[in-house]
Amino acid sequence: MIYGVILQIVQSAGTFPDTVKETVTTVSEQAARVPVASLSIWELTLKGGLVMIPIALLSLICIYIFIERYIIIANATRHDTEFMNNIRDFMKNDRLDSALSLCQNTYSPLARMIEKGLMRIGRPLSDINTAIENVGTTEVAKLEKNISLLGTVAGAAPMLGFLGTVTGMVKAFYDMSVAGNNLTIQILSGGIYQALITTVAGLIVGIVAYFCYNLLVAKIRKIVLKMQLRAAEFMDLLHEPSKK
Repeated sequence: MIYGVILQIVQSAGTFPDTVKETVTTVSEQAARVPVASLSIWELTLKGGLVMIPIALLSLICIYIFIERYIIIANATRHDTEFMNNIRDFMKNDRLDSALSLCQNTYSPLARMIEKGLMRIGRPLSDINTAIENVGTTEVAKLEKNISLLGTVAGAAPMLGFLGTVTGMVKAFYDMSVAGNNLTIQILSGGIYQALITTVAGLIVGIVAYFCYNLLVAKIRKIVLKMQLRAAEFMDLLHEPSKK
């Protein structure tokens, strides 16, 4: 009797691998026949709920400020080398009117600084230097216009995404309580979609805004350094006549 039981177990064990193989094959075939759902970016945005509206507005603000400031900052020092060479030639030839006219016809922070310095010629050098520094401070403030908003966007967008996450989870739990025993994946998906999509969107906008902010700040710092060097060069030109 014991021998018969052992023989039955051995026979059953021999058929077990075949049974597993057939089961795996059947599941694989069924999974291959299941259509893969795809969602466009617009559809994902709609599933994010109302919180996606302020996040989208912040993204537009970020793009506009970055492009507008980048163009202005790039043009601020485009022709500074040629400009200073012309100013140097005019001053060495005592053509101050031509130098002043060049400054008035050149749109750049450096031109405004040199123009103020030319208008103060005849006064003590310390007064000229102070006037140039004041104009430089004003011009830098103009370059930094609205850049602080990028920092605000970088901080606010992830917070809005987190708000969407909280409201999405609240919606999911509310749907669970309403559905009761009829709870399905479709009922839960709405709140979970909102929770995850708003988080992703907020992080993307925040990261991009943070990168744009730091890029513009770095460019402005380089411009400030160039303006300081050009101002020192201009002051050296004013000292030259006294050295002769």
